[in-house]
Amino acid sequence: MNKRLVITGAGVVSAIGCGKAASLNALRSCRSGIGPVTYLKGGPEGLPAGEVHLSNEEMAALAGIQVAEASAWPRTSLMSVLALQEALEQALISGREASPSAKNNADAPGNASLPGQLSLQNIPVIGGTTVGGMDLTEKIYPKVSPLHGCGTSTDLAVEFLGGCKGATTVSTACSSATNAIIYGANLLRSGKCECVVCGGSESLSAYHFHGFNSLMILDREPCRPFDASRAGLNLGEGAAYLVLETEESALRRGVKPIAVLSGWGNACDAFHQTASSPEGEGAFLAMQKALGMAGLEPSAVDYVNAHGTGTPNNDASESAAIRRIFGDAVPPVSSTKPFTGHTTSASGSIKAVFCLLAMQHGFVPRQLNWSTPDPACVVPQVEPLQKELRHIVCNAFGFGGNDSSIILSAYDA
Repeated sequence: MNKRLVITGAGVVSAIGCGKAASLNALRSCRSGIGPVTYLKGGPEGLPAGEVHLSNEEMAALAGIQVAEASAWPRTSLMSVLALQEALEQALISGREASPSAKNNADAPGNASLPGQLSLQNIPVIGGTTVGGMDLTEKIYPKVSPLHGCGTSTDLAVEFLGGCKGATTVSTACSSATNAIIYGANLLRSGKCECVVCGGSESLSAYHFHGFNSLMILDREPCRPFDASRAGLNLGEGAAYLVLETEESALRRGVKPIAVLSGWGNACDAFHQTASSPEGEGAFLAMQKALGMAGLEPSAVDYVNAHGTGTPNNDASESAAIRRIFGDAVPPVSSTKPFTGHTTSASGSIKAVFCLLAMQHGFVPRQLNWSTPDPACVVPQVEPLQKELRHIVCNAFGFGGNDSSIILSAYDA
């Protein structure tokens, strides 16, 4: 079923703010959220991260959860609720009342006064996470929290919002949220539903930190994607969700589409458990598939939001893939991870919301912390650039070479 799929709602929480308005302000003013870790205990000392600057109790209060219950919730679920509330409110999907942060919306107002509201109880929710409720297990280890499971983290957030028509959780490491979006898109294309909520959430944990530290890919300084001096990534946390539906459904409901999900692709080169292939085969195939589905030539792409972790391997591999796709005409490229840290499983949906903001407001997010070219890497967009963005490639690559790309396109009525 070849129907046009549109995005009608988006919500985000990350180190640069709670909600789209705060995120937009940080992106445009080049304000990073990377800094010392405040709330997480037990991680390696001296490693900066993109921690959400809210305690569990503060997030619970924003979400309308009893503050006394905050310590019993996985941080992953608390962030999910906040992002879901903002996305649902914008798309006119009823659950519980949206959080105060959702009401300060960076997008065009008006949906709240339109007819055609849907109930979340009639809509599937696809979440993505890998850490899940690890933070709760760490408090009682060697026991395991009953809310530890990835699926349980998604279920808890959805149940608080009144339930949905089936919740599914995707766990493919750093491509999880993007694969959740792809899964949701395939549900719509199959005709199984007309509307789906999809995205991901990931919290920091000591296990998270020590695991990445054992791979020797964490930088003790702010990360520098594509720079010759890059030495690794900064971890981060956050959540973001999109409301995705068929154009017919959105028009029938009177809800204004934000953008079109015009193409997507997933590939697995299985080169190595954690490293990417030198020629970027998985990344190349994912972008190639997404462009083919969208019916676009590479020259039509206005901006590439790169996976861009800041590790020597990833940035060189992704650059090789970008050059294979675009040849000598590489469009503006940047990684937004110096703003938020690498939010692992949630990174794809967080970056997708940033791409929507860039498209709506006509700018390319600048590459932070870059100064020295590396012949193995593309030269990212460092200077301010106001530009109409009609087609954006957004990449998210996971361990094992599970690589995914989506294309967001401007909506023409």
